[in-house]
Amino acid sequence: MLAKRIIPCLDVRDGRVVKGVNFEGIKEVGDPVEFADQYSRQGADEIVFYDITASHEGRGVMLDVVRETAKRVFVPLTVGGGIKTVDDIRETLRAGADKVSVNSQAVKNPQLIKDGADIFGSQCICVGIDAKKTPAGNWTVYINGGRIDMKIDLLDWVKQIEELGAGEICLNSIDTDGVKGGFDLPMLKAVVGAVNIPVIASGGAGKLGDFAEAFQKTDCSAALAASLFHFKELTVQQVKDDCKQKGIIVR
Repeated sequence: MLAKRIIPCLDVRDGRVVKGVNFEGIKEVGDPVEFADQYSRQGADEIVFYDITASHEGRGVMLDVVRETAKRVFVPLTVGGGIKTVDDIRETLRAGADKVSVNSQAVKNPQLIKDGADIFGSQCICVGIDAKKTPAGNWTVYINGGRIDMKIDLLDWVKQIEELGAGEICLNSIDTDGVKGGFDLPMLKAVVGAVNIPVIASGGAGKLGDFAEAFQKTDCSAALAASLFHFKELTVQQVKDDCKQKGIIVR
C-alpha cells in the first residue's frame, strides 16, 4: 500500500497567503515562502500553491513566488491558478514547480489536460475540482473559485479527466471548504470509486481525526488542509502521528 500524504495548501492572492470560508470573507495570513519553508520543516509531503484570483482576474501564474519557494523548499511543489496554456505549464515547471494544478481552464479547455500530460508526463498534471452538491443529490462542477456552476456532473468529469491523461485529482468540496466540519466523505468516496488515479481530499479539515477518517473511510491518497495549519491549530507532524497511531501508513 502506498503511504498516505499530508499536504498543506497555501491560497495566495496578491503575493500573500489568504484564507476564507466557502470562498467568502477572505483574510490575509502571511508570506507564502515563509509558510512553505515552515511546512517543509514539519514534514509536509508536498506543498500546494493556489493563486485563488488568477483565473477570475484573468492573470497569469505567480512565478516569482514559485521561484523563491523552490530555492528554499525541497519537497514537491504543486502550483495552480492562472494556467491557461502549455506554455504556462512549461514556465511554471521551469520556475521550480514539480506539478501544475489546472482547474477552471481544464473545464473550459479539456485538451489542455491531454496536451500537458502528453508533453510533460501525467505525473506533472493534477486537475483541481471545486464541486458542490445539487438538490437532486449528485454533485456539479464549479469554476473561477466557486463562482460559476458549469452544470457538469462531477463523476462524468473525473472519468474524463482520467481518460485525458491527468495523473491526479485534487477534489475540493465547496460545501465543506473552510467550515472545519470534516472532509466531504460521500463526495470523496464517490470520486475515488469512479477513477483509478490518486485523489487528494480537500475542503473541511477541522480537527486532528479528520485526516485519519478520510483515509479510513475512503481510498483517497492524500489529504490537504489550509487554515488548520496556517493558524497553528495543528502541525503536519501531529497529523502524521495521529494517522500512525490508527494504523495508517504515512510517509
